[in-house]
Amino acid sequence: MKISKKTLVFGASLNTGRYSNLALHKLVAHGQESVAFGLRAGEVAGVQIDTELQPYTDIDTVTLYMNATRQAPFYEYIIGLNPERVLFNPGTENPEFFKLLREAGIEFEMACTLVLLGSNQY
Repeated sequence: MKISKKTLVFGASLNTGRYSNLALHKLVAHGQESVAFGLRAGEVAGVQIDTELQPYTDIDTVTLYMNATRQAPFYEYIIGLNPERVLFNPGTENPEFFKLLREAGIEFEMACTLVLLGSNQY
């Protein structure tokens, strides 16, 4: 049983107009321990955005903010983190990745992190 409910925001952005940025703010406001990976280093809501893949541990949820064509190089990495679930936010749906996650026994949902947090279903 995992005690930690750590979330990895994958595709995090420093741009305040991006949903990944808003998600980091909401996750922190909801008391969710969060880590982030993105193309540009920086900090959002007190969370450092890593630009190199890290050997994160105890990841409960990976929430994707990267379109399907950009996900392929990261399949193995994300599966290797062995998260409880992967959330495919609107615009990130990827049947190829769904199949790999299913084969690895990792749950996935096509759901919006912001909606799940806002409706207490996270």
